[in-house]
Amino acid sequence: MSDRRILVIGGAGYVGSHFCLHARDIGIDVGVMDNLSKGHRSALRCSHFIEADLNSFQEIYEHLSSQTYDTIFHFAANALVSESVANPSIYYSNNIIAAYNLLEAMRLTRHDQIVFSSSCAVYGYPVTLPISETHPRNPISPYGRTKLAMEWMLEDYHRAYGIKSASLRYFNAAGCEPSSGLGEDHNPESHLIPNVVKAALKQTEELVIFGNDYPTHDGTCIRDYIHVTDLATAHVSAMQKLEIAGLVQLNLGTGVGVSNLEIVKAVSQVSGVNLLPRYASRRAGDPSELVADSSLAHKMLAWKPCRSNIKSIVNEVIEWFSNNPDGYMD
Repeated sequence: MSDRRILVIGGAGYVGSHFCLHARDIGIDVGVMDNLSKGHRSALRCSHFIEADLNSFQEIYEHLSSQTYDTIFHFAANALVSESVANPSIYYSNNIIAAYNLLEAMRLTRHDQIVFSSSCAVYGYPVTLPISETHPRNPISPYGRTKLAMEWMLEDYHRAYGIKSASLRYFNAAGCEPSSGLGEDHNPESHLIPNVVKAALKQTEELVIFGNDYPTHDGTCIRDYIHVTDLATAHVSAMQKLEIAGLVQLNLGTGVGVSNLEIVKAVSQVSGVNLLPRYASRRAGDPSELVADSSLAHKMLAWKPCRSNIKSIVNEVIEWFSNNPDGYMD
């Protein structure tokens, strides 16, 4: 991998920074472009950093005009479902217009390979479970619609201009690499596991679970949790796959569903703290169950998750927040 040179858009963010750590550790030359609006300077794991914003076409175009990268990885996006329902404007701007700017800059500078962070939100309410790539794409939130719009752009740019792309549809990213100084630090924090862990560590006053009347075995949502480093290994495999395949669209998950209440119980067991959540109303745009069928990714990429055990993930997150109660320091 030592001959690969890549640019990671959003490499100061949660999933992006963990990908950069993995790519750097296997010998890839990693550059990061990020506007630091959501990411953290101290999370950077790269050989060079460019502070720039995809909403400025000129910034990305000038950089790609002066550099050559084998592959561009696009992690930058707004990603809160409920926020997208309340304020779709920022999602269409930051997720679609910014992505268009990136693709146009790639086209004009002859960069022809991109790996895109997509989402299971493109599917909407499940018709069948687990969800395979043949499931209808019918997103129910502006967030999901912006991800699908980007997938459509990638399909069209491949047909018209020959730009190769892999769209990797994450289920629920989780976990961290505390031994390498990387964790999860969002403001606001919407992900369940860090919020439950912070409650166990008494870093928050109240633990809230949204909805306990779903048609599941315990009334709470069920999700498929995939470790960020498992996601990272899949991204490297997708980059390699694009050498022989022009358009790739794959699910990344474990195939195992875990309920919100089961996450609370796992954190309680690992931490030794008996957590009693307060139940609130369902959040807009939350399906009752989302579980991946990732068999196509297993076959096409020769990839399987190996870090996605829930108790191991909980241990990592507890270690991160114990050492970093205020998150990153920048």
